[in-house]
Amino acid sequence: MSADEGSAIDLAELAKRVSNWGRWGPDDQRGTLNLVDDAAVGRGIACARRGAVFSLAIPFDEDGPQLGNIEGRNNPRTTRHIVNMAWAGGDSAATWNDDHLDLGAQAATHWDTLAHCSYEGLLYNGVSNTVVTAEEGATRFGVETIGPVVGRAIMLDVARALGYDEHLPPTYEIIAADLDAAARVDVDIEPGDILLVRTGQMAVWRRDGRDPYSQKSPGLGVDTVSWLREHDVGAVATDTLTFEPMDFEDTDYSFPTQKILLRDVGLALGQLWDLDALAADCATDGRHGVLLVANPLPVTRGIGGPVAPVAIK
Repeated sequence: MSADEGSAIDLAELAKRVSNWGRWGPDDQRGTLNLVDDAAVGRGIACARRGAVFSLAIPFDEDGPQLGNIEGRNNPRTTRHIVNMAWAGGDSAATWNDDHLDLGAQAATHWDTLAHCSYEGLLYNGVSNTVVTAEEGATRFGVETIGPVVGRAIMLDVARALGYDEHLPPTYEIIAADLDAAARVDVDIEPGDILLVRTGQMAVWRRDGRDPYSQKSPGLGVDTVSWLREHDVGAVATDTLTFEPMDFEDTDYSFPTQKILLRDVGLALGQLWDLDALAADCATDGRHGVLLVANPLPVTRGIGGPVAPVAIK
């Protein structure tokens, strides 16, 4: 039984209760990113003390996590269309190299925009899903409306908090109490903070490859929706392919967590972020707040925003 079939009335009530529609006006396109204000940026800057820098992006290459079961989400492929080409002059002239990148926008480390999911014909803020077309893309909520994403991020290392050496079990459903357990650290979550939720699933990819990493995944369950709304977080990024718990053998699953967070809360979601090195450092020095710089490529009318996030401590 799918999550929607089992709790349709509860999901409808939840969606209404956590809705941010109209909170930032009828024309708002940024949702909870509006909460990442000057104060949130200042909190992030205050976290950058040591000058230690951590890349949170996975490699953008053919060995990525995509299995081909989501149409168009091809792993990145780079080809060279100009190699050692002389623009002018003889044998001693300067030569030039260019390449071409082909990828699904959500194939590697990325932000999902609020154009990513609708239901009942509506996107965030009650906007008709007809604003997204094959010809023009997302004429509302495109990647270019996100703007710079800079602020304080807080590591919620759920795997460590629950006592797992490497990663949560396959399809483990993170609940609000798990987030509370991971949040009992050195920093209080304030409105506009960005959460980095680590399941440890990247260890599965490194050890076993893309199939076990992508076929069965832990993630944030519906129980976390109210928690995230109550804390007024600016965005959430995690280290999994699907954000919420998923077994691709369950063809009836309808992603209730994501659809409410995107369509009703207006929460920017990041997926396929590599959080392991940063989490290990946080566990060592006991400091879980970082300055996060995670600006997506400003792809006009894009639905997914590839990003190479950087955390600074």
